[in-house]
Amino acid sequence: MKLDFRRLPWHAVLSLASLVGVSLGNLALHGLEPTEAVRQNWPQWRGPLADGVGYGDPPIEWGPDKNIKWKTALPGRGSASPIVWQDRVFVLTAIPTERAPTGGGTDNAAPLTGGGLTGSGLTGSGQAGGGRPGGGFGALPAPDKFYQFAVICFDRGTGAQRWMRVATEAVPHEGGHSTNTFASGSPITDGKWLYASFGSHGIFCYDLDGNLKWRQNLGQMRTRNGFGEGSSPALHGDVLIVPWDHEEQSFLAALHAKTGELLWKVDRDEPTTWATPLIVEHGNRTQVVTNGTVRVRSYDLHTGELLWECGGQAANPIPSPVVHENLVYCMTGYRGYAVYALPLDAQGDITDTDKIAWKYTESGPYVSSPVLYKDQLYFTKARDGILSILDARTGDVVIDQMRLPGVSSLYASPVAAADRIYFTSREGTTVVLRHGSALDLLATNQLGEGIDASPAIVGSEMFLRGERHLYCIAAE
Repeated sequence: MKLDFRRLPWHAVLSLASLVGVSLGNLALHGLEPTEAVRQNWPQWRGPLADGVGYGDPPIEWGPDKNIKWKTALPGRGSASPIVWQDRVFVLTAIPTERAPTGGGTDNAAPLTGGGLTGSGLTGSGQAGGGRPGGGFGALPAPDKFYQFAVICFDRGTGAQRWMRVATEAVPHEGGHSTNTFASGSPITDGKWLYASFGSHGIFCYDLDGNLKWRQNLGQMRTRNGFGEGSSPALHGDVLIVPWDHEEQSFLAALHAKTGELLWKVDRDEPTTWATPLIVEHGNRTQVVTNGTVRVRSYDLHTGELLWECGGQAANPIPSPVVHENLVYCMTGYRGYAVYALPLDAQGDITDTDKIAWKYTESGPYVSSPVLYKDQLYFTKARDGILSILDARTGDVVIDQMRLPGVSSLYASPVAAADRIYFTSREGTTVVLRHGSALDLLATNQLGEGIDASPAIVGSEMFLRGERHLYCIAAE
């Protein structure tokens, strides 16, 4: 008997997916239409299928006094994107305090429980932390006061705060880039538990009512030039993947999602990377695809075994991979441009071989990730509002480097829904384009405050995290 997930109610699909260890996003990779469970939530960075696509119909136009369902003030700073599960919206933030360390160090937070990098399943050297301080161009001096690293839950209907938990208090050992924050990685949920990574300050697991389930400490990162941290964890079934690329021994760690126990760890020959991994099922394998300066690499989710790799990209990868059919797309846009389409059934090192489906080197994003919508890849050039569109299957150019009106610089990643693509600039301007083969501008919207976090789309609502506020945008 063949089970048709499309005939099940969304809550039944969710329960079954959890039982058999299949993520909601992977249901679509088996040729199924997105289920209601997928459509009704935005559970992670880049949305239900990690491609930036929502399944609702959000507004085309808004402004400070138009189509704002609610607006709520946010404490502290963060560029972590909001995620949405049913009637709750979750954000991460870092709140400065006036409390100084008393022991002469830079981080007087209580040590976390969870065992650190020890125990069975450990592979590689196990080194983490230590090393040279930061101080590159754009980096701020390390703080001398404590920060509260907090998880906040808001009511989706009203914007009222349901709960806030201070996961830990610490004095950050690096100042971060002037455009970065101490809460840049986005949370992720499976609909039962919520996972939040504050990097060097710990990984935390809560239930959706804010009860702490476990916490884990993987050490201390030393990022390039002290620019700070920003990768988000990825989740599949009972495995939580945490990337840890920095200027000392980089690694990829797999934690048991229910206990925080280390399942495996593999060393990586990579400098600092800010990209979030993509977990994808293909054939009989579940892969963890990671972007990198030295190599794009794919690992077996359950063992950490290296499955395939491909070199040749530019440096400082921040965009996260996206997948379409049997290809995964990895790209960079810092001191060179590289957009690579790589086959998921690859084996070994495919650098400079005909196994690469196609590549494009005229443009590529530095900070924002692409959006993949209806067989087309949308992305911008470097940090600028210059749009390119490629056919995802062939790499053929649909639009070649056209300026987005009113967009100068952007960090937020574009999102798509209802045959529209939304690009949000650092100045808080969102331009809305019609999906297609021409630059068809539908609207230009402004909120009056800067935005670096990527939007979330659920149903007829869009959630935008600004510098000071969280917005729910919906038709009045």
